[in-house]
Amino acid sequence: MSEEAKSDNGMEDLQDIASPADSMEPPSVELAVSNDRGHRKIRTGVVVGDKADKTITVIVERRFSHPLYGKGVKRSKRYHVHDESNACRVGDTVRIVETRPLSKMKRWRLLETLGRKA
Repeated sequence: MSEEAKSDNGMEDLQDIASPADSMEPPSVELAVSNDRGHRKIRTGVVVGDKADKTITVIVERRFSHPLYGKGVKRSKRYHVHDESNACRVGDTVRIVETRPLSKMKRWRLLETLGRKA
């Protein structure tokens, strides 16, 4: 058959026809891996130590009711927090966010200073 006869019969070269699967590009690596850093924990606490360089110690207090007796219980935990600008002082209320390990003890980073001690 000649080329004209093929086109008259509705037959075309397979190379000229793009299948739907070919037209859709596979998702790139950037789309498959989300740029969102997930749900990082955020805590609010009070600075209790600022002696180290670029590090502050923050105490975070949480309140909950006792599982058996129902009485209110307070528990506190100290976190070593990275403070790049050495801006925080003892008594400041700060918000911290979980991050990658920065040193042996530091796994938190200063997000913002909420208030200063009067």
